Amino acid sequence: LQRKQVHDGLLKMAAAQYEEFVIKLKTKHKQMKNDVLDPEYGARELSLFSQWLDEREGEPFTAIVDGANVGYFGHFSVHYSQIEGMVRKLEAMGENPLVVMPVKYVAPSFMVSSRFQQKQKPEELESMQRLLDEGKIYQVPAKCLDDYYWMLASVSDQTTSRNGADIDVSPNNKDGRFPGLRPMVITNDQMRDHHLDLIERRLFRRWCSCHIVNYDFASYEEDEWLERNIMFTSMDFFSNEIQSNPSSSESTDDNSGKVWHFPVSDWEDVNERFCIRIPR
Repeated sequence: LQRKQVHDGLLKMAAAQYEEFVIKLKTKHKQMKNDVLDPEYGARELSLFSQWLDEREGEPFTAIVDGANVGYFGHFSVHYSQIEGMVRKLEAMGENPLVVMPVKYVAPSFMVSSRFQQKQKPEELESMQRLLDEGKIYQVPAKCLDDYYWMLASVSDQTTSRNGADIDVSPNNKDGRFPGLRPMVITNDQMRDHHLDLIERRLFRRWCSCHIVNYDFASYEEDEWLERNIMFTSMDFFSNEIQSNPSSSESTDDNSGKVWHFPVSDWEDVNERFCIRIPR
């Protein structure tokens, strides 16, 4: 239910964002004042992405990479060395990553500001093509906000590829993977988009605490393509708020009681909870 709420909220946000974009575009370019632009474009393109995630075959994605955020990290231009480095690191950690990238950055050259055009070097183009050939990049259509795409990917059911399997990672998994819900989202985005008020605040906070993983790259001296250490700040396995779940009695099969889980700030293990069972 919560996944569906986030999913549907994102579709509304995409519609609102595109409507705002059209207004700004027509204000800036007076000659477009009477042009008819499809108001459903933003939501429809995001819906197509959702459909693609549900219908694609192969292994389900377990890590969604905010490509622009990773590519720009520490720079004023996009660095595919960091994007591919992130993908390879996640693969080594047992994840199946998907890079969500605005289509403008999947090109030999593009504007990164009103005054600067970035022309990609041969090694950048080779890296980009490798990721495309491997199916590791989803290109977000022009005029659409990529944030909504990587957010939606984190709550997608991925119906066909999952085939009913549970892809979440338990805290005591033997592979040393980050515990928590999957897919996780790799980004340092501060999530300040004003349309986020279309998602209920508590639900959004819970989504952030369960899916977002922050990162940091070790610096390099000369060759940015050499393997660099990437540090991650793990998401919470449980959201840091009071929660409850049904609980059966030890002596009966009655499942009408509840257990309440309270986070305790002084406890060393952030995933431990003080629990109180309240029978019916």
